[in-house]
Amino acid sequence: MKNINRRKFLGSGLVAAASLTVGSSFACNQKQNNMNQDPELKIKELGLVLPPAPQAVGLYKHVLVVDNFLYVSGQGPTKPDGSLITGTLGQDMDVEEGQLAARQVGLTMLSTIREHFGELNRIYRIIKVLGMVNSTPSFTQHPSVINGFSGLMAEVFGPENGIGTRSAVGMMLPFNIAVEVEAVFELYRQE
Repeated sequence: MKNINRRKFLGSGLVAAASLTVGSSFACNQKQNNMNQDPELKIKELGLVLPPAPQAVGLYKHVLVVDNFLYVSGQGPTKPDGSLITGTLGQDMDVEEGQLAARQVGLTMLSTIREHFGELNRIYRIIKVLGMVNSTPSFTQHPSVINGFSGLMAEVFGPENGIGTRSAVGMMLPFNIAVEVEAVFELYRQE
């Protein structure tokens, strides 16, 4: 695969990368378990640059809150300038480039969540991830590509709350975007 300048690839300005208990005691335990992992602070510490939250390109909602869960529609790899990372894994992109694209999807998703809530501190943990990789039929490294997204979530929300269940599959994606990810998060219970 071609060797590319990683900073140029991702765009300028980007640095590198159900509980059964009820009541307010659960909310306190949630916050206590995650209090050392403030996602807003972590983003600053890591020097991450969130891209602009994308606009819907169809008839759907970017996010939907049901009970104590946040469902996030499929997000693509939006660069800081608003353009998308495109390409096909196994054809014109290698695994490392795919991981960077998946990481960029994570930044896009964080931007979308922040736009909805105004901050990321409502998130308790990630529950489920569906990672979709734009790939050739012979490409087999889908889980390695989606590690770019999962690694970012672990950095931002911590190794316990930033890693959930996950699927990684290959398919043809709209607009030839390299990676798309949808996810479900658990929110802190409101007291």
